[in-house]
Amino acid sequence: MNKLLKPSAFNAELTIPSSKSYMQRAVALSILADGQSTLVNPDFSNDSRAGLGIAKTLGCDVQELEGRISVTGIRDIRNTTVSVGEAGLGLRLFTPVCALFGREMTIEGHGTLLTRPMNMLEQPMKELGADISLTNGSYAPIHIHSGIRGGNVEIDGSESSQFLTGLLVALPLAENDSVLTVKNLKSLPYVQMTIDIIKKFGGEIINEDFKVFRIKGRQKYTATEYIVEGDWSSAAAHLVAGATSGKAVVRGLNPDSLQADKAVLEVLRSCGADVRVSDNEITIEKKELKAFDFDATNCPDLFPVLASLAASCEGDSHIKGVTRLAHKESDRANAIKDEFQKIGIKVLLDGDIMTITGGKIHGAKVSSHKDHRMAMSMAVCALNADGIIEVDNAECVGKSYPRFWDDYENSVVSR
Repeated sequence: MNKLLKPSAFNAELTIPSSKSYMQRAVALSILADGQSTLVNPDFSNDSRAGLGIAKTLGCDVQELEGRISVTGIRDIRNTTVSVGEAGLGLRLFTPVCALFGREMTIEGHGTLLTRPMNMLEQPMKELGADISLTNGSYAPIHIHSGIRGGNVEIDGSESSQFLTGLLVALPLAENDSVLTVKNLKSLPYVQMTIDIIKKFGGEIINEDFKVFRIKGRQKYTATEYIVEGDWSSAAAHLVAGATSGKAVVRGLNPDSLQADKAVLEVLRSCGADVRVSDNEITIEKKELKAFDFDATNCPDLFPVLASLAASCEGDSHIKGVTRLAHKESDRANAIKDEFQKIGIKVLLDGDIMTITGGKIHGAKVSSHKDHRMAMSMAVCALNADGIIEVDNAECVGKSYPRFWDDYENSVVSR
């Protein structure tokens, strides 16, 4: 599906979807918990639905009710092949979780996930007692041959914190105690999120400055009612659209959230947008915008939409953290450079720094690279373009935000 996006003013008033990051963690913990958990305000993005699909496939009783989902945990499994769809977090999270069952299992993926290397999982899993093998040595499907037992292991956190999240969720239920030593940890806020939700399900992680994690084995998770908070990643595109092209009033966000992408507010303030925060809503209005410098190492998903913000700022903006972008849904650094060049915006890549020079945005036909974040960033750019921007494979937004185009189109006003 291609989208033809006209230059428009932006006037949004909406409630943002729930966090798929929290939702997937909550589903995994509900699978492992004793009893029936209730997830209030659930997310229904493709990634979250894949997590619920895993719960059903494994044998959990999953009931979808209005505004909530109940998941009854299991201790034995019904099926030994599960699919995470295109969810990178899902693959890295559910591999350790499925390894708890001590059965031969296969974890499948689809689409762009099949091109994303996962070889960082293999050696640590083996050191923790779980024999696994990857397709062609690096990719999904992942085959689990024996269960995870716990132990001491060192892992590299420079590429992603998602595998660490999977280990933190799984190891409290392992047979033995564990000590995880983590080097070069990036995306630290996501690890904070993981520890926070584990605690809500009754688990305990001893965290020593996010470098050493001590985990007692043979713990139990307790079923709970868990409210899934709004998703700052999904909100970011609307907030930036308000700052560059009009106004956005966004509800459903937690101003005190641990989510990494809450940092979008910091950037909007630094470049001169009118930012107002209350307990119930975030309001952003357009003002004259100046270039900004920001370190996105811990929140790499913000890169595409921050590039859209920079395109409407006066001067050169610098975003650090380019090395975090290579193995996302697309090669995001080069995708941003190539697609922004098509619309007349200069992007320079120099090591870990991306420099975007604000200027006149032109109409063009661009590629989403089947990357939901890229499609949303192009939607923001289109608001201030001098002609139509056509985005291919626009349905890819369903990965994280299925109703994005409806919310966007209900917010644009013809100039």
